[in-house]
Amino acid sequence: QVQLVESGGGLVQAGGSLRLSCAASGRTFSSSVMGWFRQAPGKEREFVAAISWSGAVRDYKDFVKGRFTISRDNAKNTAFLQMNSLKPEDTAVYYCAVGSAIRRRPEAFDYWGQGTQVTVSS
Repeated sequence: QVQLVESGGGLVQAGGSLRLSCAASGRTFSSSVMGWFRQAPGKEREFVAAISWSGAVRDYKDFVKGRFTISRDNAKNTAFLQMNSLKPEDTAVYYCAVGSAIRRRPEAFDYWGQGTQVTVSS
């Protein structure tokens, strides 16, 4: 069993930055793929970014390339999502997830956090 706890969400003005954290426990974190997804009201959950266990492979959805950076600290069992140049359309609940391979489908991830709200005002 894996427990994931996200933090770092909040309200920010357009153009601002936030850093989300995802603390993991209960399983060997360093051997897992970590992913970030988001879900806006009335929309499906969508892929944002994922990172391999070593950090060598990272995948980003096009709409966040150049603005968001995914990283991880295996010694601290924590993954991060640095979000810069935020836009109102980035407003959503952001979820971290654990899986065994980098995939863009939510179904490919086994464990999920409870989510953290990110709101970007215009």
